[in-house]
Amino acid sequence: MAERTYKDSGLYRRLWTEAAGFHGHLVGLFFLGLASAPFALLLPLPIKVIVDAVLGGKPLEPGLAALVPDAWADDPQNSLLIAAVGSIVVIAVLIQIADLFLWIYKTWIGEKLLLRFRARLFDHMQRLSLGFHHKQGTADAMHRLQVDAASIRSVSVYGVVPFATSLVTVIVLVLVTAYIDWVLAVVALSIGPVVFGLTELYRKRLRQRWKEARESECSALSVVQESLGAVRVVKAFGQEAREGERYRTHARSNLRATLAAVRAHATFDLWVGLATGVGAALILYLGARHVQQGIITLGELLLVIAYLSQMFTPLRDLGTRLADVQSALASASRVFSILDEQSEVREREDALPLERAEGAITFENVTFGYDPSKPILRGVSLEVPVGARVGIAGKTGSGKSTLLSLLPRFYDPQGGTVRLDGRDLRELRLADLRGQYSIVLQESVLFSTSIRENIAYGRPDATQAEIEQAAKDAAAHDFILGLADGYETVVGERGAGLSGGERQRVALARAFLRDAPLLILDEPTSALDTGTEQLVMGALERLMDGRTTFMIAHRLSTLETCDLRVEIVDGGVRIERRED
Repeated sequence: MAERTYKDSGLYRRLWTEAAGFHGHLVGLFFLGLASAPFALLLPLPIKVIVDAVLGGKPLEPGLAALVPDAWADDPQNSLLIAAVGSIVVIAVLIQIADLFLWIYKTWIGEKLLLRFRARLFDHMQRLSLGFHHKQGTADAMHRLQVDAASIRSVSVYGVVPFATSLVTVIVLVLVTAYIDWVLAVVALSIGPVVFGLTELYRKRLRQRWKEARESECSALSVVQESLGAVRVVKAFGQEAREGERYRTHARSNLRATLAAVRAHATFDLWVGLATGVGAALILYLGARHVQQGIITLGELLLVIAYLSQMFTPLRDLGTRLADVQSALASASRVFSILDEQSEVREREDALPLERAEGAITFENVTFGYDPSKPILRGVSLEVPVGARVGIAGKTGSGKSTLLSLLPRFYDPQGGTVRLDGRDLRELRLADLRGQYSIVLQESVLFSTSIRENIAYGRPDATQAEIEQAAKDAAAHDFILGLADGYETVVGERGAGLSGGERQRVALARAFLRDAPLLILDEPTSALDTGTEQLVMGALERLMDGRTTFMIAHRLSTLETCDLRVEIVDGGVRIERRED
């Protein structure tokens, strides 16, 4: 899948749209972030009082003097010192309380928003066609879901909202400073354009570096997924060291890409820190000169320095957050590349409902290839009556499984038509169409839940009696009862806790319970020993009874009972009908 390119403005708009329903919370988070700003303005005032009034003997400003009780008249300086120190403690506690509520609220919003975004991405991934997943790979999809999806939280909750809060805080502090000494305020304000200029200079570079780091991280994760997913093969061939080296190669590549991104980020932070440091030094110099000239008092200088130190922190945060957001935007672009991907198999707006099909299948001059320029099937025509058994044979790679993948519309043909009971499959609702099939594969896929849940996967509302009857029909009931927890036994990842024959019989029980009118069997006995195969074949005979069945088998004896035997040769079909 080719990665799409998005502009920053477009990504911001889409992330804001994705946050629909949380806009009010984000605005509330902005105002809650400003709640500690008044306390931050008050925190340096006691220092000014101590320096000017307590140590310097200067009178208080009229506003503060009006707050002094008459009882302090006997020892005003000591009383002011105690009051000033006490107020520092009170203000610090209030700031911490506001920060605590802010942290809790921010975490709640961020996690809720991320959960919804991940769920939307996961739902979309499941709707995409098999062709997409085959090309994309599981590891890349997992990384985008678990890591890249967090971009919505990074940008909105930890990026844009704190950025806006910091910006307002900087403006307020500059105005307060200007009230005390406008020259110092102008110097402080001049640092802003420098920071934003640096941000614009580094923005594209940071975005590209973080994008490369994300992609290389996916490559390393892909090696882990492949190796652990095929751990038996790795062990059987003694290739643990080789796989370890392959992982280290990709991990080193990821390390280089990540360090390149971090170096770019650190260089940016260095320049921002240098700009704010030079500004702070200049303000300190000018402020000291203003104290010497009597323009402001020493207490006022300390007050200005305290405000400007509070201002430089959010000013540096502005630049740092803008840089951090580039990492999140790189991830966001990877997520939206998935969300903008359209399924190759689409449902029409006027798709027809289907309750239960009779089971007649027709292929009319069907042509298909995963690469349209290299068709696997060419002009295939085949009529299958209701209840017929169709055996499909052919060389490896001839297109046997491909032919059957067209029936539930895992893929659509590039030419020709596949019909169910005379209706083009593309005219039917996808969920209704796929509900007409039970599928049993060569390697039965079970989920890491209980046997009961695995059997009822196609009918979650099935009763225990129905589940047990399906297991009896599949010759699985007895071995299930022999397990430690019976039907509640958890089978492990992909059914690892069961033998091959047991997994296959659980899969057959699932097909029995689904009770679909059409049945697809893709070499269901090829991996079984002779004894287990006979047991499974007996269950298959019961399952096929009265259903239109398509069976792929590598043993010709398995196809002897089929009404039609279809051999795929050079993309076409040879049809042989059984004579009664």
